[in-house]
Amino acid sequence: MSTLRRDPVVGRWVINTDELEKRTSIVEKPEVSESSPECPLCAGNEGSTPPELFAIRPDGSSPNSPGWEVRVVPNFSAAMQIGGELNRRAELMYDLMDSIGTHELVIGSPEHVSNMADLPESQFNRIFSAYRQRMLDLKTNPDLRSVFIYKSYGTESLLESLSHTHSHIVATPVTPKSIKEQYVGAKKYFQYKERCVYCDIVRQEIMQKKRIISSNAKFIAIAPFASKYSHEVWILPRTHNCDFENSPEKDFPYLSSILKEILLRIKAALNNPPYNFALFSGPNKKGREGYWKTIDQDYHWHIEIMPIPKNLEGFEWATGFYLNDTTPETAAQKLREVKVRGY
Repeated sequence: MSTLRRDPVVGRWVINTDELEKRTSIVEKPEVSESSPECPLCAGNEGSTPPELFAIRPDGSSPNSPGWEVRVVPNFSAAMQIGGELNRRAELMYDLMDSIGTHELVIGSPEHVSNMADLPESQFNRIFSAYRQRMLDLKTNPDLRSVFIYKSYGTESLLESLSHTHSHIVATPVTPKSIKEQYVGAKKYFQYKERCVYCDIVRQEIMQKKRIISSNAKFIAIAPFASKYSHEVWILPRTHNCDFENSPEKDFPYLSSILKEILLRIKAALNNPPYNFALFSGPNKKGREGYWKTIDQDYHWHIEIMPIPKNLEGFEWATGFYLNDTTPETAAQKLREVKVRGY
């Protein structure tokens, strides 16, 4: 059984498991071409994945068969399992619990496309709809405190061994340390100023215009003032909203347009680099009424996109003090100046 173990020094929770080692062969990168029928995520190969949890099927086709537009399945090598008891306990001074949670793959297209940037905007809309539905469903479980979404492109890590575009939805019974730092920071800012820090960022960036890369009626894309990574980009809603899953679906075309544009600009400006993006939303409040009464005012969901640096310095790993070789003002100008068809 996998366990979640708490670092007693910094309070970070870590998943400990031997299961990934046993399942390595399941997710080894297949030596296939971009159009190979052997890709387990392509339409027609539904039997090569775990049974689907959710799918957008406009033709009314049966689960685990062709006819889908976006498909959600359990991750091949999930280190957590849904259901069961958390079994919180101590081992002398150490805290641990069973690794209850879920790790899902959102397959972004029935066709074999590697970079999400190359999908049509309409497909982005469907992906966001799938994210919304899965988050709503997962947050009905009071044991799952945090639900977050991330995507990696072009990396060599074990969990990213398939080139078919996909992203991850992870739900955990604890709030990951880096996400908790966002919540706490936003709360402290609100307590001091009685304003949302992200709303203030949106207002200032619109006023200054130095770090805005693109904007539309509902969202802005900026190079954040204290960028950790070269050409890092944040996409923020103009209107305050704590939880992504409560966003109106009529806003998704605006979100799809700006995310596709930014991914295309990064692809063109940086020669198709590997990247990560994460969608950060508010915590699960079910079963915790009264715990954090101002969270809906404190926090503001958003997307962060990080082109992956060639070499992460040991200094950064050891200290958390990042060295960025491109100022956000320069990065914003460079990304704005990229000629992208249709934008």
